[in-house]
Amino acid sequence: MNITNKLSEIGRKVDPYLEKYLTIDLSDEFKEVVLHQVKTGGKRVRPALVILSCEACGGKEEDALPIAAAIELIHNYSLIFDDIIDHGEFRRGKPTTRKLYGDVMAMLAGLHYREAITEAINDSKNSHELHKIIAKTIKDLIEGERLDVLFEQAGRENESYIIKHRRSKVTLEEYLRMIRLKTASLIKTSCVVGGIVANAPDEYIKALEVYGEGIGIAFQIRDDILDIFAEEKKFGKKVGKDIIEHKLGNIVILYALEELDTDSREKLLSILRKDKVTDDDVRVAINIISKTKAKEKAYELGKSYVEKAITALDKLPQSKAKEYLIALAKFIIERSY
Repeated sequence: MNITNKLSEIGRKVDPYLEKYLTIDLSDEFKEVVLHQVKTGGKRVRPALVILSCEACGGKEEDALPIAAAIELIHNYSLIFDDIIDHGEFRRGKPTTRKLYGDVMAMLAGLHYREAITEAINDSKNSHELHKIIAKTIKDLIEGERLDVLFEQAGRENESYIIKHRRSKVTLEEYLRMIRLKTASLIKTSCVVGGIVANAPDEYIKALEVYGEGIGIAFQIRDDILDIFAEEKKFGKKVGKDIIEHKLGNIVILYALEELDTDSREKLLSILRKDKVTDDDVRVAINIISKTKAKEKAYELGKSYVEKAITALDKLPQSKAKEYLIALAKFIIERSY
């Protein structure tokens, strides 16, 4: 079984719902801008998690679809703003919304997504409870993004708040908090809301919460490993992007810094703190990191979260949906893209 193909097949069921909610009260002239982000593709993993979590708790797919659409809209809404923050020009091999239409129109499109999310939640079962969870999740995403920016070691010199609060050191605990908020929170919520629309008992909801957070943390850890060590053709992104973007919030870089001697440590930090990081700088940095056991340590950490996630699902009854959730957890930490 190819779990990514299966998840995409399940997750794509939300596509008509995405367009439905995004085009409510949308002017024809603005339609192209607003729909661009969801039409660039994506694996639809998060809506698939909503649907599978609902079914694993005995719920019906049709009950999961509106909130699954809301979750995918949150993901894409965050990507629109991520690209504005990071000056991103391409995503999924296509121009970003800001690249095509400018930052102002991209921001307005993002705000439109936020209201479309509300309308999708309104059409969901137990909507009052869902609204509270989604509000908290979006706040978590914002805080996680704020921390990720503050962990950067250079750039944004004209933004005084960032310069004032920039972290010159990041602990493992701080890193885990950042990825728990920025990446794992939405994945966890995807699982939890699936249980909520299935009217699942608290024991199942708690199991889904532990599972979702575990695979969310493992997902980001694997992304960090791939950013430094992936084969670019398989990965589909430029290797060393975190180094180019001066990021200290990468588990491989943090583990390497712990292990390196003083000279190598200062060399790696000096690259991260350069105004402009070149391709040669990236090669030097990766070479330095490769001499440590950072990759292996990061993999073991990610694997521990996957194992915890799978164990949490013991509380749920046996089902095909549960099998898919377990297969996804195993895939996350082994993937090459």
